[in-house]
Amino acid sequence: MTGTEPDPGQGGGERSQGLARSLFRVQLPRWRGGRYSLSRLFFNFYLLAMGSFVAIAFTADFVISTAQRGITDDYARRFMRGTITLIEDELYRTPRSAWQKKIADLDEKFSYRLGIVERITLDRVLTPAQVVKLDAGDIAIDHDGDVMYHRLGTSSKVLVVGPLAGSSNPEIKETLPLELRLRLLTWSLIGVIFGIALWFWVRPVWRDLETLRQTARDLGDGDFDARAPAARSQLFAPLSDTMNGMAERVQQLIATHRELSSAISHELRTPIARMRFALEMLSGTDERAERERLWAMMEADLDELDHLIDTSLTYARFEREAPEPHFSSVNFAEWLADEVDSVRLLGRELAITVDTGNLPENLQVDLDRKAMPYALRNLLRNAFKYANRQILVSTAMDADGNIVVHVDDDGIGIPPEDREHVFSAFTRLDRSRDRATGGYGLGLAITRRVLELHGGTATADAAPLGGARFTLTWKARQ
Repeated sequence: MTGTEPDPGQGGGERSQGLARSLFRVQLPRWRGGRYSLSRLFFNFYLLAMGSFVAIAFTADFVISTAQRGITDDYARRFMRGTITLIEDELYRTPRSAWQKKIADLDEKFSYRLGIVERITLDRVLTPAQVVKLDAGDIAIDHDGDVMYHRLGTSSKVLVVGPLAGSSNPEIKETLPLELRLRLLTWSLIGVIFGIALWFWVRPVWRDLETLRQTARDLGDGDFDARAPAARSQLFAPLSDTMNGMAERVQQLIATHRELSSAISHELRTPIARMRFALEMLSGTDERAERERLWAMMEADLDELDHLIDTSLTYARFEREAPEPHFSSVNFAEWLADEVDSVRLLGRELAITVDTGNLPENLQVDLDRKAMPYALRNLLRNAFKYANRQILVSTAMDADGNIVVHVDDDGIGIPPEDREHVFSAFTRLDRSRDRATGGYGLGLAITRRVLELHGGTATADAAPLGGARFTLTWKARQ
């Protein structure tokens, strides 16, 4: 094809890019303004965290109080036993009928209340265990731990002492206990401090969420150059890196698809045009020899199309996602000789020599037995196209433990400035290496992908035979 011919691939890349953009364009939810949403996120998180913290604190306080109640009750009994005994002695010096008057007089002298009630009224106030203590002559304490009960001898009367924390002053009764006020003040300070700390923690997190959301929206709108900036918080750093890696991979896949679509559209034109021309000629001739020649031309064009599709799919598979290598150990000298023999017939009259004399005897090399033949055969087919009389395949071990394979030909060679470009897909150098010699510029690109799969390299240089030298290098032991 000449430079003046219309380019069927022209616009193909744009169309493929447009298709990719439409495929990746998603409708992302429209979030509300940053200030409102940040406030809502903060308050939701604050209520959840603070509520959980308060619930845990009160639960722990309840458990600790329950566990300490027995110890506190024993201490209160020992502390109040002397006082209760003195009150009981004062009552015994007074007739039982005057106990109520006497206890009223004594109540005025204490900061906590004193009283006398009937024993039968306490069955609903005290627990069964406390009732047993009461009947045994011990001091029983109610559930709240601030009222004590002591039975007066064998009578049905019970001395009531408490509430110990109360007061007979009505003004003091109406105020909150000091302990409760201190608790409210403490929890208020904790809530304020926690809210300030949470705000400074949530704000960078929200900014990272906003940048990730905007990047995701740009990617969804088809802008595959969009990248998430570095995260301010370590929480979102892995997510930001993952999103950027995904964007780069998607961009690479689209570029590969565009490149393949454009290049293959170029390659398809020639065999299709030749087949159309052969069909027109076939319909206009009755000569048997001419018809057979035209049939042979169309079959060759069909084979060319089939080979183009197979090679393109192989390249796309390696470009899309490198397969997992499956290494196995082989006797390398034997393997190399077998691989060269498998394609030797394609070399026609060329002298093809395999030199393994520099290898250690019975050298075992690790390679993927499914992928590595692609690389070697593509180099040999390339040499078959351009060699004049001979091809030399040689191999050796270098000082770093790498296996090195050279494929040399005596053809036209490759200019130094183009030796790296030949490994790019659909690359041809000049008319000496044009489609007249066959191929689509994919074989060497596949070769490099296979060597990358092995952790090695594929390079081009000048051959001692005067033509091109292609070298494969990878670790002999994986």
